[in-house]
Amino acid sequence: MADIPNILRNAKNIAIVGLSDKPSRDSYMIAKHLQNAGYNIFPVNPTIDEWNGQKSYPTVQSIDEDIDIVDVFRRSEHVPEIVEQTMEKGADVLWLQLGIHHDDAVKKAEKAGITVVQDACIKVEHMHL
Repeated sequence: MADIPNILRNAKNIAIVGLSDKPSRDSYMIAKHLQNAGYNIFPVNPTIDEWNGQKSYPTVQSIDEDIDIVDVFRRSEHVPEIVEQTMEKGADVLWLQLGIHHDDAVKKAEKAGITVVQDACIKVEHMHL
């Protein structure tokens, strides 16, 4: 079981995969909450150029900073590809938002030493701190 409070207290840089530029979307609202809480947000979405004035990246590996948490807002079938990106980037934590599951990909990530939080909202968990 992941130590969620410890993860959130120690993280600084969060890549948000599938971050939307539409303010009505959950990914946008959650990213804004995390940004307001002091985290550095790195949007990962090849279909947008920027989010909230920040450059958007096409993949996790294309981010030019170290990443602590890769927070995923993509459908479950995209998780294996995101696990590969997370492993290549060397991020410590893979966070799959509510409703996102992929047991085989999660096992691969954990075997590679990545801490995985699955089917949990990072904003809800942050608000528990």
